[in-house]
Amino acid sequence: MRLSILVFVLFFYLLGCSRDDGNAEQVITDDDIAMTDDDAGGGTHDAPDIGSGGSQNGNVPCEGGLAAGYPCQGYDLVFHMPLSAFNAASANDIWGWTDPDNNREYAIVGLDNGTAFVDITDNQNPQYLGKLPTATTSSTWRDIKVYGNHAFIVAEAAGHGMQVFDLTRLRNVANPPETFSADARYTDIGNAHNLVINEATGFAYPVGTDRNDAFTGGVHFVDVGDPTSPVGVGGYGAQGYTHDAQVVSYNGPDADYTGREIFIGANENQVVIADITDKDNPTDVAALGYPQLGYTHQGWFTEDQRYFILCDELDEVNFGLDSRTLVFDLTDLDAPVLHTTYTGPTGAIDHNGYVLGNLYFLANYTAGLRVLDISQIADKTIVEEGFFDTYPSNNTVSFNGVWSVYPYFASGKILVNDINSGLFVIKRSNF
Repeated sequence: MRLSILVFVLFFYLLGCSRDDGNAEQVITDDDIAMTDDDAGGGTHDAPDIGSGGSQNGNVPCEGGLAAGYPCQGYDLVFHMPLSAFNAASANDIWGWTDPDNNREYAIVGLDNGTAFVDITDNQNPQYLGKLPTATTSSTWRDIKVYGNHAFIVAEAAGHGMQVFDLTRLRNVANPPETFSADARYTDIGNAHNLVINEATGFAYPVGTDRNDAFTGGVHFVDVGDPTSPVGVGGYGAQGYTHDAQVVSYNGPDADYTGREIFIGANENQVVIADITDKDNPTDVAALGYPQLGYTHQGWFTEDQRYFILCDELDEVNFGLDSRTLVFDLTDLDAPVLHTTYTGPTGAIDHNGYVLGNLYFLANYTAGLRVLDISQIADKTIVEEGFFDTYPSNNTVSFNGVWSVYPYFASGKILVNDINSGLFVIKRSNF
């Protein structure tokens, strides 16, 4: 049994999020990645029975630690739309869009074989409007961001480039679900692992491209001021391959960089900070490591831009740690320091996290969505204030469960995309 688990972990270490060889991707199906309770050493809950259609609609409150069979604390289930609804084998990234004309809210759901669009406005009647198929081949890895009422989509599929989709088309879908076509496609990149957009400047930043390209798999600078006519204007690869990143128009505590466009990258074995204001002359600011570094995966600034909260995807795998979240103090961008670490209640792998106010929303794979109170982060105090576990079988070290989350809707609805089970929409109890 231990040998089978070791082989499983080694397989995903080699295949996992850092893959960027540009070849056609190997699709991971539910059968490929699902671990049984016996494989994982037992679980506390069986998978919920949610009906023959597979969907759970209407608000289901979290009561007695469960909502429709899913373990929870402080977060209710609004509805669940499974992978079968999208005709997909696995899910990945998630983002959201609010129509500025009517305030309707939409989930933009990353899938192995494309991107689905769901109107989530009506809790009782969510509408799957259609899918934009992948530009080339299917891929386990797809990433989405929004700017100017357009969705921008990259994938680890060979030759995929960056798709651009006009989200206002979702206002008038005659016969859902439709099969959509892209409004534009940027092809000066091929495969890309992730995508960053700084809405303040109108630039998109594909990262994790081919390691042999002009920027060694670093970051490409793409002007998307005119969303359907993207223009490449350079890039930055001085610190090597970038797995994920955040780019901000800086207004944090370091006055030396006020008003500058700051890139902070998760570059596999280090965190990298660069000033990319001048697209013709990006400059290094700092680079740092930390103890028991497994794979520097993804991070997000606190809203005051003083702290950067980081997920390392392989420290649980390599060092047997419980879920660990690292916090860096960036008061001085030239000299960042490790401020504190938070250890979660399970051994599940942390993946993607996003900040909203004093809350940090963490996609924690088999442990589901974990919500951390960071209001006392300056005092090195971080506490879990709630969770919703979409993968109830177990909380063990495996690449199952929640891939990513989106917590930014004005309604308080939170999007959770589960690799194995598809789209969940949840909401804080008594919101």
